Amino acid sequence: MSDVTIRAALESEHTAVGELTVAAYVADAPMGSYADVLRDAATRASVGELLVAVVDDELVGTATLIPPEAPDEWREKTPAGGATLRMVAVAPHARGRGIGTALTVACIDRARERRWPLLCLLTVDRMRAAQRIYVGLGFVREPSLDWQIDSGLLLGYALDLTT
Repeated sequence: MSDVTIRAALESEHTAVGELTVAAYVADAPMGSYADVLRDAATRASVGELLVAVVDDELVGTATLIPPEAPDEWREKTPAGGATLRMVAVAPHARGRGIGTALTVACIDRARERRWPLLCLLTVDRMRAAQRIYVGLGFVREPSLDWQIDSGLLLGYALDLTT
């Protein structure tokens, strides 16, 4: 694999980032109306830091880092003062090449640079590869963050950034 570059998404890329996010999530399960939220990269960029992974000038992944001061609906169940990692997505054809890990590490690094004490996320139980990445990077299961939705249970994970 060529080197992956992680950077802030350009405004001109928002539509492509949204479509990539939908494609990545739909590859794992039908999304229904949540696809509209996934597609709205411009709003994510206005609330948090919208990152992209680029390989050979191709967008292959994205993640959104939501700051502690963001509105509650974007922070999910993250405790006060903590940041939230949302909508990590890797294009189906680019999976298995370390892109999800690179995006997650970039978000961890940014959260540490900002001296945020905690980084939390939610994932669905069928996203086992993502869970392996998170646990491998030090996230621990945090059931108090779990969130029941119509299609099932979202599993909470947290990373203490103070150590």
